[in-house]
Amino acid sequence: MNTSAHLDTLIEKHHSLQAAIDDEIHRPLPDQVRLTQLKREKLKLKEEISRHAQ
Repeated sequence: MNTSAHLDTLIEKHHSLQAAIDDEIHRPLPDQVRLTQLKREKLKLKEEISRHAQ
């Protein structure tokens, strides 16, 4: 997989995680543990995206 395709995949996963976070937040009783896990995973992806974008 070339760098551009890999970066696109990471960005797509990042957007997917944001959608999952939004869905969880708008539930009647959001699961705070799940939210924390999703946010941590999203942050890791953001850091990886930054490394590949340089």
